[in-house]
Amino acid sequence: MTITKRRLLEGGAAAVAASLLAKASWAQQRNTGGDAWPTKPLHILVGFPAGASPDLAARAIAEPLSKILRQPVTVENKPGASGNTVADQVAKATDDHTIGALINGNLTIAKLLNPSLPFDPEKDFAPVGLIGTAPLVLAVSGSATGKTAAEQLLWVRNLGGSGKYGTPGVGTVGHLGMELIKSRAAITAQHKPYTGNPQVIAGLLANEIQLALLPPGLAMPHIKSGKIKAIGVTSPERSPLASDLPTIRDADVRGADLEIWTALAAPAGMKPAAVARLNAALVEVISSPEVSQALLKTGWQAQPGSPDTLAKRMRADTTRLGGVILMKGIRSDA
Repeated sequence: MTITKRRLLEGGAAAVAASLLAKASWAQQRNTGGDAWPTKPLHILVGFPAGASPDLAARAIAEPLSKILRQPVTVENKPGASGNTVADQVAKATDDHTIGALINGNLTIAKLLNPSLPFDPEKDFAPVGLIGTAPLVLAVSGSATGKTAAEQLLWVRNLGGSGKYGTPGVGTVGHLGMELIKSRAAITAQHKPYTGNPQVIAGLLANEIQLALLPPGLAMPHIKSGKIKAIGVTSPERSPLASDLPTIRDADVRGADLEIWTALAAPAGMKPAAVARLNAALVEVISSPEVSQALLKTGWQAQPGSPDTLAKRMRADTTRLGGVILMKGIRSDA
């Protein structure tokens, strides 16, 4: 049995367990009157354009959620400030029917990067649950020498300060993740920010940069064509989103595990019964084979779990990436 198959089986078992726990919690809420919610349409706000990864995740769950909750569930796109504009709107919502499909940056390090932001990820949100996670691919330009990931990593090291790595902007997970990897892998490449991941890909293809962390969906077509090369994925184990790739641990890069994720979060003041019911519905939806496969096709591995599971992920990522922010003095006005 391959690592990928084993992980999928383990994930399926975890999904079943999470679904059972969520349903039990929902049943308890129903017995205490929690089934009165929702009483009107539910609005999921997304801080990115239609077709972006968080938007696709939100739309994959919207219709199934509406069937379970017996209320319309709409998705509204409000792009701006890397999702922080929407995060602020969600934090300030008071109607108990407005939530956000937010990325890890919004729910963890946003305030560390920009202290002037009007919301606090730690205090202003009620975690509902993860929707999906994905690793990043540590990719190198096609000019990299060496047949193995370890040899290609050595090539990057030997470039010294003349080497460059690209990201979709200052303070992004790609930026902070690369600084984390640099500190663990003795790399001294310099940062070159772009306006988005497509531009980062173009920079790799043109050898303007020699290294980048990329979403699997963008990286894999170019890796399979041989135009760029991959050292590995940043998840602790191989991922079904890039099943042909080893982990960066296999290239002896330790302590730099990293995943991007999208989750549902509600305002901190949302009634606990409503949060519990929403979580139960979310777990039921993303545990279904249909929605799980739909998420996989859009670049996400379904991750059903409790609000506490999401809260722990938020704290862990804040600690890991917050350390990079403080060590490097990284700031962002986004």
